[in-house]
Amino acid sequence: MPSNQDPAHDLARQLLPLLDLTRLGDDDTAQQIEALCAAARSADPAPAAVCIYPEHVTTARRALGEAGIRVATVVNFPDAEGSPARIQREARRAIAAGADEIDMVLDYHALLRGDVARARDGVVACREACGSGTVLKLILETGALSDAALIRQASQIGIDAGVDFLKTSTGKTAVSATLPAAAAMLDAIEASGGRCGLKISGGLRTLDDAAPYLALVDARMGPGWTTPDHFRVGASALFTALLDALHGHDRA
Repeated sequence: MPSNQDPAHDLARQLLPLLDLTRLGDDDTAQQIEALCAAARSADPAPAAVCIYPEHVTTARRALGEAGIRVATVVNFPDAEGSPARIQREARRAIAAGADEIDMVLDYHALLRGDVARARDGVVACREACGSGTVLKLILETGALSDAALIRQASQIGIDAGVDFLKTSTGKTAVSATLPAAAAMLDAIEASGGRCGLKISGGLRTLDDAAPYLALVDARMGPGWTTPDHFRVGASALFTALLDALHGHDRA
């Protein structure tokens, strides 16, 4: 039940089940991944998923146990330079290791130079590897695309290939998520009937960072759309902010 007295608490409680708790450091250790999973398991409500590099999928799968928190990992990440065959191979290996969800980077370099077929082929190959049982999120790297028309084109490539989510960013470039980029992605999602979800990722550290995206999605798609099946937020530092808002309310 909303408290009607503490907006930060209510917002945190709404956002936490939509969170992909993320750790994508080049030097991450098994112990750090285990600690991440322990933090996810202890949160109430629990985040939707943890998102880690493929080499840590087995560790995360074991550490999460039967908690009901999904394991997400990344493919063609972050440089977006893999061939369709390599992308498919990476996805299959990650799924075999226990991944529930694949966050794949679109070959936005190909799209920028006008090679739409190569960009599309990578997504199609990954969708084939995921089949119907593994969630596929397509990272557009909207900061690199920058132009709204290109963002809509990239979004349409993903939607046509049957991805489950469009995701803004890797968080590894100078420009990550922006409200105009999210709006362009929602244009494509809304035009296709709202089946495809949206994931906001990169640069979200506080409730004030995340709140405008939730408001945008609620305004465009309706508040009932913002469930873990349709809307995610990918972040690491935001998790601490959400817990602080919840615990601060509990101590009051």
